[in-house]
Amino acid sequence: MARYTGAVCRLCRREGEKLFLKGTRCSTEKCGITKRTYAPGQHGQNRIKLSNYGIQLREKQKVKRIYGVLERQFRKYFEVAAKTKGVTGKVLLQLLERRLDNVIFRMGLGISRSQARQIVRHNQVFVNNHRVNIPSFLVEKDDLVQWKSKDKAKNKIMENLEISKERTVPSWLQFNAGELSAKVLRLPEKEDIQQPIHEQLIVELYSK
Repeated sequence: MARYTGAVCRLCRREGEKLFLKGTRCSTEKCGITKRTYAPGQHGQNRIKLSNYGIQLREKQKVKRIYGVLERQFRKYFEVAAKTKGVTGKVLLQLLERRLDNVIFRMGLGISRSQARQIVRHNQVFVNNHRVNIPSFLVEKDDLVQWKSKDKAKNKIMENLEISKERTVPSWLQFNAGELSAKVLRLPEKEDIQQPIHEQLIVELYSK
């Protein structure tokens, strides 16, 4: 499966804001965007006023990069959201939030979504007592997501929980730290997303 393998700090610099692609590490002084607030590349320091299309495009790219989704899959999410009853932008964000790798990240078991994706890939996550190793798996209301693995791997998970303790678990998940599990109480809302996202710009971009 295709995935981005380049320097993630360049992505934050390109969007002009912290996307926390390295989790809590992005809060340190070593963060790339803290050192260089301009976009990467030869002409990165040249400020260019964006058109309406450019603003919409940058918002789409930002959301794709936050959730670690490439263009083809992101467009599929939008097509599903457009066909689903309700507000398209809201449904789109719900689909992204309901991804299993994002749920593991929200639980604090992974310090970043990329690490959470790796945890899922390594057969360590169960949904309703069934092993699931597909990061894009969408959880439903009342699903029980649980981490299970060997003691050696558990040490790393407990370390991640300690690192992520300042990041609160969203209210749509009921997290049980003792059992390393979370129950999906409801579908996520935009208010549950801890980063500013203007989903209407994405809807306008794809609706052209």
